[in-house]
Amino acid sequence: MQDRPEIEAVLEMESINSTPRIHTGISSSTDAEDGVFLTWKELWVTVVNGKNGRPILQGLTGFACPGILDPHTRKAGDILINGHKQTMAYGTSAYVTQDEALIHTLTVTEAVYYSAQLRLPDTMSRSEKKQRAETTIRETGLQDAMNTRVGGWGNNGLSGGEKRRLSICIEILTRPKLLFLDEPTSGLDSAGSYHVMRSIASLNRRDGVRRTIIASIHQPSSEVFKLFHSLFLLSAGKTVYFGTLSAANEFFASNGFPCPTLQNPSDHFLKTINKDFDKDIEEGFVNEIPTEEVINILVNSYKSSDIFQHAQTEIAQICKQHSRAVEKEKRHVTFFTQCHVLTRRSFINMYRDPGYYRWRLAVYIALALTLAVLFNNLGLSYGSIQATGALLLFVTAILTFMTIGGFPSFVEEMKVFKRERLNGHYGIIAFVLANTISAIPFLIVISLIPGTICYYIPGLQKGFQHFFFFISTLFASMMLIEGLMMVVASLVPNFLTGIILRAGIQGIMMLVAGFFRSPADLPKPVLKYPLHHIAFHKYASQGLLKNEFEGLRFENDHNNNNNNVGSGGARLMILTGEDALRDIWHVEMATSKWVDLGVLFAMVVFYRVLFLGINKLKRKYQY
Repeated sequence: MQDRPEIEAVLEMESINSTPRIHTGISSSTDAEDGVFLTWKELWVTVVNGKNGRPILQGLTGFACPGILDPHTRKAGDILINGHKQTMAYGTSAYVTQDEALIHTLTVTEAVYYSAQLRLPDTMSRSEKKQRAETTIRETGLQDAMNTRVGGWGNNGLSGGEKRRLSICIEILTRPKLLFLDEPTSGLDSAGSYHVMRSIASLNRRDGVRRTIIASIHQPSSEVFKLFHSLFLLSAGKTVYFGTLSAANEFFASNGFPCPTLQNPSDHFLKTINKDFDKDIEEGFVNEIPTEEVINILVNSYKSSDIFQHAQTEIAQICKQHSRAVEKEKRHVTFFTQCHVLTRRSFINMYRDPGYYRWRLAVYIALALTLAVLFNNLGLSYGSIQATGALLLFVTAILTFMTIGGFPSFVEEMKVFKRERLNGHYGIIAFVLANTISAIPFLIVISLIPGTICYYIPGLQKGFQHFFFFISTLFASMMLIEGLMMVVASLVPNFLTGIILRAGIQGIMMLVAGFFRSPADLPKPVLKYPLHHIAFHKYASQGLLKNEFEGLRFENDHNNNNNNVGSGGARLMILTGEDALRDIWHVEMATSKWVDLGVLFAMVVFYRVLFLGINKLKRKYQY
């Protein structure tokens, strides 16, 4: 976070709170009995950096949202809701992030309706939730795009402004009385910015809910700036001005920094207090006064002004007149409903997103056909021992490695999860269960079709039990790898870095699994203990090798003049499958193949529990 100037404007229940860095607020009048009022007094926020701390907000007093703190920040001062220190009830407040975290395969109607099913109480019927979703879509002006997919990844869909309005639409389904928006016009042109902000400003008139809206807005145009009623101007965390928008120009002019005619006031305010370009300012801008001195003049002037005293008086009145708790009647839907809705939504996303499973299925089929041709009709000769082992080890290592292709799609889904969890839509357990359940049908398909091809054409051991074990091992390995993918995504949200990290982890697992060096030859520290024993490839390859070799007899005919057997002088050499497992593949024979399969499924559960634990810890220390 840099010490850049910020402007915060507050419009009480008909207000918007915005930032170029301007923070502004739109709210209705402070006389509203059903409104929610925020005040802060002597608020300090400091970024902790080792033993030292860098102040971001320094002794602020006013009406506005203090922001969301990350794990490396400290807060001091009072933040009051209707004059009380209290936790907001679920559904009373909502936060729209700067980035549009949306599922790009859903239509506008689907995105809003699924959110309605997740967030609106079970006391409402499905038809009532559907009606609320359609009404909210119209309130945000998206009725003409109801059947349009959100779009992304090169697919056509909604425009930038429509995506921003959709994010807002989803968050106002519960009719929150506090709405926070982080730069809702970021990335939009002036026309798009105005339409988005006008839509936000008119929400109260459309749905009849008296709400406080607080937003940060990036470089507002003059038309957008006029929508605000009050202004909060910050520089290096210090209050430069807090008051009505109409009085801001007079305040700057009275201190020797008038806004030039026909210039956007917000641009003027930022240029005046922006320390990033001191050299340009010294060359003639703002009367050649250094920016640091300009800021000090304005900060000191504000503290001694009637505007500051009026703000103090207004805060005291709000705390006195609106000293009541916020209602807490809104409740989450049941856990079963959350899992059901999330599973349906995730299944549709996986089905429509080609990057999740369809492309992987095509690649798997191509690889399976290549393997089938390469290892066609293996037979039971000595030479088939090495060939059969190579086929099974390739299936264990490379086919499961290709699950990495679904990582980018999962990262996008994680972004949606983080936004929805931030606003309390559902918990992480519901997300994990829904993601796992919805993935099972697809994983069965991409295990069964390629597995059948590379099992029967090469002529692996006959019998349904052997085939079932082969497919089950492939399925468990893919589910396990997807669990590892979830863990990596929770630690490294950037999909490119995540792909590299996951590929590296799987590469190390393959090296220590016993393919390239026998377990007895692995260095005991680290590589054998513990890596060899926690690498899933070990158990997948052991299980497949046992499944194929146990019970088989491999024959080799060759001439031996000194030891003839039979009239032809041929000696028959026989090697059992168990001998091959023990002497050639160095497989642990003390346990059955079903134990190996059981270990794989235990790892499937372990990685998902690990994902759950990591996210719970991150939430605990982050918020």
